[in-house]
Amino acid sequence: MRRSRLVTFAVSVAATLGATLTLAVPAQAAPSDRYVALGDSYASGVGAENYTSESGSCKRSTNAYPALYNTNIKPASYKSVACSGAITTDVINNQLSALSSTTTLVSVTVGGNDVGFANIMSTCVLQGEAKCIAAVQASENSARAELPGKLAKVYNGIKAKAPSARVVVVGYPVFYQLGTTCVGLTAASRSKLNEGINLVDDIIRTAANAAGFKFADVRSAFVGHQLCSGGTKWMHALNVLNIGVSYHPTKAGQAGGYYPVFRSAAG
Repeated sequence: MRRSRLVTFAVSVAATLGATLTLAVPAQAAPSDRYVALGDSYASGVGAENYTSESGSCKRSTNAYPALYNTNIKPASYKSVACSGAITTDVINNQLSALSSTTTLVSVTVGGNDVGFANIMSTCVLQGEAKCIAAVQASENSARAELPGKLAKVYNGIKAKAPSARVVVVGYPVFYQLGTTCVGLTAASRSKLNEGINLVDDIIRTAANAAGFKFADVRSAFVGHQLCSGGTKWMHALNVLNIGVSYHPTKAGQAGGYYPVFRSAAG
């Protein structure tokens, strides 16, 4: 079974997540839409429970933000082909075929797995602060050099397959709340990891804007609900009994963080 490269690691810090956020519902949300969801484990809903039997190792959850949009808005048609572990080439080779000239709404969350975050997390926990910071820096350098081109190929592929669709590119939450007492990684390591996530989100936003797509930024929604925060948590910390959910949004994180941000952007 393929695990998300973003979170398949066996060590991390302690913490837990959950809570609620409400955003305005756009009047333009269209029941007539033909909606297709693309992307990786954050789009498929790993960590949000209730995986559909047909999705197998892709682990598509009925609690993921695309499924919640389908349940609440009831578009004319809906299909999610998001899959745990997907990188940009997986979207191009295995998911774009779900699109057509009749598709009117597309969501996509991808790019996190392309930067090798699982290896970074293992390095940070097992090898200490100096090697953690160096690993994140190396990933940042790679992301700057390679990720824009990889994303452009995905976005151009979406345009080619679904030229009339509104496209919403959905980003990633920052993992840690800083400035708190937190067991596990050092403050410098947590800060550097957040820096890396912010860089990836910023690269995705720039690429989305260049393609003429809308960027749905979930980072603000998760503030106060991150690992090491004092509030309820919307992400899983390390779960040694179910390692695949580690560092993924919970059911509450999908419903309270991802869904309202996407729903607002989809109008």
